[in-house]
Amino acid sequence: MKNPKALFGGLALAVLLCSSWQVARAEGQTTTLRGYVLDSACAFTKSLKKPISAECALACAKAGSPLVILADDGEIYWPISGVTPARSENAKLLEFAGRRVSVKGTLYQRGGSHAVVITSVEAAK
Repeated sequence: MKNPKALFGGLALAVLLCSSWQVARAEGQTTTLRGYVLDSACAFTKSLKKPISAECALACAKAGSPLVILADDGEIYWPISGVTPARSENAKLLEFAGRRVSVKGTLYQRGGSHAVVITSVEAAK
């Protein structure tokens, strides 16, 4: 090993390029998520693994709290509109508030946040 700094720098660059490719590949990728529909406030402030109840999630959503999907891997996905001007996506999820779902859609990531443009949602089997 003639120059360990150069070798380390090369390895670091390779890791960075590979991880950047993974993020770029995930951006706009269509997939299926499985998890719970709950209101965003409880998802963050209570660190829930699943909703307290369907009634609670529904009451929060009707009061204006955006619904989110707490995926099985613990990630929170914000449902976002795929049209402009954007609109709330709560209507798509209201009937599933507090329940486990299977969501098909297009994933997006930015600054550590995860979002999904929902194409279909159904109760998880």
